[in-house]
Amino acid sequence: MGSDVWVGPWRPHRPRGPIAALYRGPGPKYMLPPNTGYVLHDPSRPRAPAFSFGARLPTQQTSCGPGPGHLVPAHITVRGRDGTPAYSIHGRPRHAAPLLTPGPGRYFPERAGNATYPSAPRHTIAPRNWGTHAKQQTPGPATYTVPSLLGPRVIGKVSAPTYSLYGRSAVGSFFEDLSKTPGPCAYHAVNTGIYKSRAPQFSMLARTSLPQDNTLNPGPAAYNVDQPRKPRGWSFGIRHSDYVARVPTKADD
Repeated sequence: MGSDVWVGPWRPHRPRGPIAALYRGPGPKYMLPPNTGYVLHDPSRPRAPAFSFGARLPTQQTSCGPGPGHLVPAHITVRGRDGTPAYSIHGRPRHAAPLLTPGPGRYFPERAGNATYPSAPRHTIAPRNWGTHAKQQTPGPATYTVPSLLGPRVIGKVSAPTYSLYGRSAVGSFFEDLSKTPGPCAYHAVNTGIYKSRAPQFSMLARTSLPQDNTLNPGPAAYNVDQPRKPRGWSFGIRHSDYVARVPTKADD
């Protein structure tokens, strides 16, 4: 085709304003909900029913009432329990313990005048020992154990740094006696078979004694390997044992 072919009035030029083709993005398809599937479906579009191949649920084994095998007791009627008197041969129950409730003669209402009716105060010169106890039961201050506030192991308190005065160690100091340290001969040489590939080892031990068996076992010469094994065959022999006694007949007489 020649260069004088008419292609229209459009010619390549710079756009006057920003267009969507100049932006690199996922596009408008991610802004709309999908029309396929059941989950997150577009609410403005009709959705078909969805079915699944789920497992069959187990049937309920609970019963709502008793069946025909339910045994109703004989003393139960339509109106409830049978009210006829019933007798038994049980033993007579023991008498209960007598009640220890005080009777009317144990009370003295005439002595309750001072507590029931208002009365004037009365004063005496007797010692006031009626409110004290003979023995003090309250624990004193020395009974409680208060945790110590000294040392680094104080609960709920901030402890200051602690220092101790230990004795000087003889190991590593300038007056350590190095003549008592072990020399090179004190260490044994490690076998190379522990950390390297070990070659097979053999020993020259004495021959063990033969088993002392007194049984008469056959030797190698007792077997005949040259004699072949006969194949199975058939014969016209008799069908009884050779050790069965012969039946005498009249011809034998």
